[in-house]
Parts: sequence; structure tokens; C-alpha cells
Amino acid sequence: MSFFAILFALLIEQVRPLARHNPIHNGLRLWARWVSRNFDTGRRQHAVVAWSLATVLPALLALGVHWLLAVFLGWPFAVLWSVAVLYATLGFRQFSHHFTAIRDALDGGDEVLARQLLAEWQQVDASELPRSEIVRHVIEYSVLAAHRHVFGVLAWFSVLAAFGFGPAGAVLYRMSEFVNRYWRHRAQVQTQPASPALQSTAAGAWAAIDWLPARITALAFAVVGSFEDAIDCWRNYAQRFPNDNDGVILAATSGAVNVRLGGEALKSAYAPNGQGFRSSAAEGMVDTESTPGREAEIGHLRSIVGLVWRSVVLWMVLLALLTLARLLG
Repeated sequence: MSFFAILFALLIEQVRPLARHNPIHNGLRLWARWVSRNFDTGRRQHAVVAWSLATVLPALLALGVHWLLAVFLGWPFAVLWSVAVLYATLGFRQFSHHFTAIRDALDGGDEVLARQLLAEWQQVDASELPRSEIVRHVIEYSVLAAHRHVFGVLAWFSVLAAFGFGPAGAVLYRMSEFVNRYWRHRAQVQTQPASPALQSTAAGAWAAIDWLPARITALAFAVVGSFEDAIDCWRNYAQRFPNDNDGVILAATSGAVNVRLGGEALKSAYAPNGQGFRSSAAEGMVDTESTPGREAEIGHLRSIVGLVWRSVVLWMVLLALLTLARLLG
């Protein structure tokens, strides 16, 4: 029943998305902070325990509720629980408002506002970016956000749903991504920072968990885009990006829509001392070597929207066929 759970969750999220500061996300943020405060001693073995508590325990709780509902109330209630879990863990509307606001600003010719919105979204110094670089970075951040908020969750939920563990997969994926990002952020702002051991453990676990979903997303982009160009970029240019999994996705995106990418080197440059944004140039940060393709233009933003939605349709068609085969078999 994973197809119906995903379908209903996506429809509900489009009609009534979760607010940015909602009780679920606030509670998970407090949970991650409590775990790091009480179990992070700076030692590797304790970091593994802290990461497991922060990510695996919520996943097991979600799975336990799913099984209890299935056993005592029947599969319809288990499906409803899966819908609730997916509603909280996936969704375009958790990031798409940033994309839409920047695109509208660029359409209206207001590049100053577009730079400001990009800076606020990703906590970077975008004051010196020309128009094409604004578009390029918006494409990269949006594609990665779509992967982490939608396709990665779908991959883990769908694969584990075949064994009855669907909700656990969705929660584990999102919590792994969240604690990796959150603990790194806490270290940057120097407010109850996570130890290097905990950050390293979270980053390593996230890279392992995201390995397969990243390649599934890249393959989906290739199928619904320019297949040969996407595969060629994936094979030859993925290593040019700072992160292996992100590089696979961005390289495939570059080939799928024929756009030059490579600006992911513009990383978070928010000054931890409260003095505002640091200049990326002043910190010695430079762009990575770009992939081949056309220079990023405003029209590429519409191409990216189409690429993402076609990938969603591809996912749903495949799940529908698998569901139909299972029902008929």
C-alpha cells in the first residue's frame, strides 16, 4: 500500500503544507539538541550512541506504531499512519517557497532582492553574484533540496515498505540528514556545539544512507531528461563537486537539462560571532570546475521544475505498476 500512502501524502502536502515552525520539526530539533547535550562526550563510541539515539530510535518508534496499528486495528490504519509519517518527512512545500520567491524576483528584474533571498535561504554571501550565478546556485540548492525532501524519502520508504518497514525508512533518512546538518550548524554558531567526533559520525552515516537514494535520483533525472548527456556528466564530472552524493545528482542534472553547474562550492559563510555574512572570497573559497552545458538562464529554472515533476510522475507510475502487479499476483 506504499503507492497510496505516498500519493495521499503528496496531495495533502500540496493542499496544506506544514508550517516552517511546526511542532513536529521543533520537537525533533529539541530531541537532537538534548541527545548531543547528554551523550556527546567527544569520544567516537559515544558519538555512535548519540547518533543512534537521535536517528534510529525515532525510526523504531515510527515502525512500532505502524506494526501495532496493523495488528490491532488493521491495515487501513497502518496506511493512515504511513501517510502521516510521509506528510511530516517529505514535501516540496518545505523548500519550494524559497525557489518561487527567487524566481519571481528574477522574473521581475529585481536582482538585489534575489541575492538577498538566496543569502537568507542558504546563509551565504551572495552580494557579488551576477545574474547567471544566482540562477546557477538556485538550481543547485533546489535540486538538492528536492532530493532530500522528496526523492530520498521516497527511495527509503519504498524499498523498506516491501519488507513492512516503510515508515522507519522515511524517518531514518530524514533524521540522518537533519542531525548531520543541525549538529554542523550548532558547531558553526558556537551554541552548545557538537564535538568533531559527533559531527564526523553523523556525516559518515549520512553519506552511507544517502548513497543509494542519490543514485536513484540521478537515474530518474536521466530517464526524464536528456539520458545520454546526463549519464555522460554523471560518469565524467560528478567528482568535481565537493560531496560525492551531491555531485552525482548535480552532474546528472547538468546533463539532463544542458546547464553548466559547479557552484556548490559557495558554502555557508555566516559569521558565528554575530557580525553578519563573511565574504566567501575573503575566506579563500572558490568555485569548483564547472560541468559542460549552457550558462544558467532564467529559463533553466522552469526546466528544473519540469524535470523534478516528471521524476515524481515516473516514481508514481513505477509504484503503481508494482502495486498492480502485487494485487494481481
